[in-house]
Amino acid sequence: MTWTAKPIKHKGENRIAVYFDKNTELIARIKHVEGARWSQQNTAWHIPDTTENRERFKIEPLTNSLPSSEGIANIEKFKQWLRSKRYSESTLTTYSEALKSFLVFYREKPIADITNEDVIIYNNEFILKNNLSASYQNQIVNALKLFFRTLQNKMMVVDTIHRPKRAKLLPNVLSKEEVKLILNAHSNIKHKMMLSLIYSCGLRCGELLALQPIHIDSIRNIVLLKNAKGKKDRIVPLSPKILEMLRDYYKVYKPKTYLFEGQTIGLQYDARSLQLILKQALQKSGITKPATLHWLRHSYATHLLENGTDLRYIQELLGHSSSKTTEIYTHVSTKSIQQIKSPFDDL
Repeated sequence: MTWTAKPIKHKGENRIAVYFDKNTELIARIKHVEGARWSQQNTAWHIPDTTENRERFKIEPLTNSLPSSEGIANIEKFKQWLRSKRYSESTLTTYSEALKSFLVFYREKPIADITNEDVIIYNNEFILKNNLSASYQNQIVNALKLFFRTLQNKMMVVDTIHRPKRAKLLPNVLSKEEVKLILNAHSNIKHKMMLSLIYSCGLRCGELLALQPIHIDSIRNIVLLKNAKGKKDRIVPLSPKILEMLRDYYKVYKPKTYLFEGQTIGLQYDARSLQLILKQALQKSGITKPATLHWLRHSYATHLLENGTDLRYIQELLGHSSSKTTEIYTHVSTKSIQQIKSPFDDL
């Protein structure tokens, strides 16, 4: 069994990418490394860039890769505060890693002495110099603002920190024909069911995997999404066709705790396996677009809009806090655009 490992930057984080030919034993071993994730973009597993992991994979140690002892203690306090406020684990990881990066940069300086000017210097001398992404820059600013306000009782004037403008990217949308090909690509009823439910209800990947049989209300024809993004419950309509598919699926699999369980009864289906199911569906249907599970949610919203559904209802169905987030779909809906006649036709 051979592998290679090297440090990389992944979404602004220091990570170690581990490359090896597909091997069940190695995959099982790396899954047990805390923080291990699969990157489809890099086609490699990657793990946190820590001293322990560098030793494990025989990579030259990082010098000064850890904050001071005061910094480490404050990061732990920040984590505890975030947990007490019920922030999600993903936000907790993002914010604590952002704070860690900042405190490594100022490891020789007492935290009480750090000023707004230091944040600006960090932005210019570390983030911009290393060409890190705008989203990472915003994460850093948000994390530092929260940390200093809550644990240090110090306000950082974020307006003086040059926060980047977010790129105004349009959501990726599949046509109804493409969605149909994807949903019909699998003969396995569980695989077909999961992809169909994401599209038919506009679900996020995590929302689908958190579903339990009791969340399906077949009498009222609704799906109850508990504790979705932003700690908000919401309901979405359940298609009669989907309900029939769910009944057939239930007869075969008889799920216990979660609607979709993996090989271990009572545990959620693995998110990476679900992504692989979509990848296989794309290959089977001959679609070459780099579609993700979230494309199905975008397509659901756009197709609703093209069918004449009011934008306010779409906002509720998607669980958006702001109508501005939902309005982005008006820019990708082609129904009205296709009716516009080009002046070229009159020449």
